[in-house]
Amino acid sequence: MAVKSEASVSKQPLYLVKLGGEVVEERLAEIAAEIAALVATGARVVVSHGGGPQVTALSARLGLQTKLVAGRRLTDAATLEVVQLAIAGKVNVALQNGLVVAGLRAVGLTGAIRATKRPPKLLAGAGPEPIDLGHVGDPTGFDVALVRHLLDGGYVPVVACLGRSDDGGLLNINADLVANQLARALDVDALVLVTSVPGVMRDLHDPASRYGTLTVPEGRALIASGVAKGGMVAKLDESLSAITSGVRAIYILQRDIAAAIAAPGTIGTVLLP
Repeated sequence: MAVKSEASVSKQPLYLVKLGGEVVEERLAEIAAEIAALVATGARVVVSHGGGPQVTALSARLGLQTKLVAGRRLTDAATLEVVQLAIAGKVNVALQNGLVVAGLRAVGLTGAIRATKRPPKLLAGAGPEPIDLGHVGDPTGFDVALVRHLLDGGYVPVVACLGRSDDGGLLNINADLVANQLARALDVDALVLVTSVPGVMRDLHDPASRYGTLTVPEGRALIASGVAKGGMVAKLDESLSAITSGVRAIYILQRDIAAAIAAPGTIGTVLLP
C-alpha cells in the first residue's frame, strides 16, 4: 500500500479507541468490526488496551494470589511476569488478530511507552502510610513518531499498557491513564472509551437516564453529588482531567462507535470542556 501524501493524511480525523480487558474477552469480534467501520469512514485509528481480568485469571491459574490495596493491583516481580504474558501476550495478540480478521492492517506495540516507577503514595482507603505498588509506572512519553509512521502506512497501531523505564525495566501502567495521555500526545480528534455500560447514567437500570453530553463542571458535580458510582467515578475523574489538559472530546460508550462520533450525544456520553 502506498503511503498517503502529507496533505491527504492531515485531512483524516484521528481517533484513539481504548478497550478494557473485559471488552476484548467478551466482545472482540463485535468491537473489531466497529473499529473497521470507523476506519471505513476515512478515519485513522489507534487502539490501546488493558487486560486486568486476564491478569487476574492467569494469576489464579499459576497459583499466584492477586493483591489489591484500595482497589489497586500490587505488581510484584511475579505479577509483572503475568502482566507481560497476559497483556503484551494474550490480549495484544488476540486484539491484533481480531482487527486483521475484520479487514484491517493491525500492528501490536509493546515498546511505545516511556515511563517512570510510581513512588510510594498515600491512597484513599489504604491507611495513613504511603503505599508502594511495586512495578507500577506513570507515562513520561510516547514514541509518537513510530505511531504516526504506522498510521501513515495505513496500519492500526495496537498499544499495550506496558511501559519501559530509562534503565530498561518494565512497568505496569493503568490503561485509562495511558489512553488519556496518549490522546494528548497524538492530538486526537477524540478519545473513545469502550466500556461495559452504555455511558454515564443516573440509574444503570434505566436507559433513559443516560447523559448524552457532559461538560467538565457538570461531570465534577456528578462525582461530588454521588450520582457517579463505582468504577465510573475513577474513569470519569481521569477523563475530566484529560479534557482539562487538552483532549478535545471523550466518548464513553458500549458500542456503535462510528454512529456515536457522527452524531455526538445520541449514543453513549460525550465529555466536552
